[in-house]
Amino acid sequence: MAPRSNASPLRLGKPLKRTFFGRSVHEVAPDLIGATMLVDGVGGIIVEVEAYHHTDPAAHSYRGPTQRNQVMFGPPGYAYVYRSYGIHWCVNFVCEEEGSASAVLIRALEPTHGLPAMRRRRHLQDMHALCSGPGKLTEALGITIAHNAVPLDRPPIALHARTEGVEVAAGIRIGITKAVELPWRYGIKGSKFLSKPFPK
Repeated sequence: MAPRSNASPLRLGKPLKRTFFGRSVHEVAPDLIGATMLVDGVGGIIVEVEAYHHTDPAAHSYRGPTQRNQVMFGPPGYAYVYRSYGIHWCVNFVCEEEGSASAVLIRALEPTHGLPAMRRRRHLQDMHALCSGPGKLTEALGITIAHNAVPLDRPPIALHARTEGVEVAAGIRIGITKAVELPWRYGIKGSKFLSKPFPK
């Protein structure tokens, strides 16, 4: 998928409903690559995600429900937002049946909608750096704890299926200390908007 200029039109695919997320997190995660994520009309193409399963020691749900991770144990198709290292917000999409507590972390986007708003929020112009990380994209899209537990198929969030084929790369996840060997990071191969390139 080639980078797009600000002026190039982008055809949005069909809206993704909450039922899309009621599947294995390992099916949903790669299927999200190439989809478009918008928050109040601002966002872009999902180019990188990570899957977290409840059996995974790196998952927030691994040790059971807490006040912070409660939404993970609910039905699929809702946002799970948490603060990472006390610094920035991260947004996840809850997957699988209620009680499974599995989710997909959205790691990076290719900005396509609302660039002026993203640049203002991020205080930079380089579009490649606007959303190239989980904390960067939440700042660019204005995502905060107020978005925790909101449905993924109603305003302010809109998700649209990809409209063209993408080559999905897979590799180990980033910035974790447990289950580091699991190849559960997915992204568009060769994208210049990734938080970190995949090994060749």
